[in-house]
Amino acid sequence: MNRALPAVRLRVPTHEDAFVWHRIFDDPDVMEYQGGRAAELSVYEELTARQRRHDAELGFCLWTVLDESGQVIGFTGAQPWERSWGPAGEIEIGWRLGREHWGKGYVTAAALQTLERMRASGVPGVVAMVDARNSRSIAVTKRLGMRLAETFTTPASQREGHCYRLELQSVDGE
Repeated sequence: MNRALPAVRLRVPTHEDAFVWHRIFDDPDVMEYQGGRAAELSVYEELTARQRRHDAELGFCLWTVLDESGQVIGFTGAQPWERSWGPAGEIEIGWRLGREHWGKGYVTAAALQTLERMRASGVPGVVAMVDARNSRSIAVTKRLGMRLAETFTTPASQREGHCYRLELQSVDGE
């Protein structure tokens, strides 16, 4: 069934968004594939500050996602993969929403906007690193047209992670 995607707006995260992210991500279901428990507020304060720097320096970041009413519901966007394992040096897209917003098309709508912005920025391709058990995020990668490229074992959790790839620019730049 193809349904219309909801309207979403992406914006550079504000300092205040750290407090909202901390609150809406304080849910074991939301954090199941990110260590299973909510991070401290300071982690989100650092994350939003880093995203503001990414936006200023790179022209993209993990943007705050706002629903039709302007409510903060999570984030989506892109940032450099900074770990020494996995797709080191590549641009990773990612997303996280508060539980009450799952299953409504918000992630797909926001991720499609992210891909448009990445193409406009001249980024040649993106990856998405997804826990192999995360069927919801795997479904999003498929809706975005991404293909499974590699499998990794994550060093911290020793869990299988999938690396999905999507080429955004053709070889000749078109």
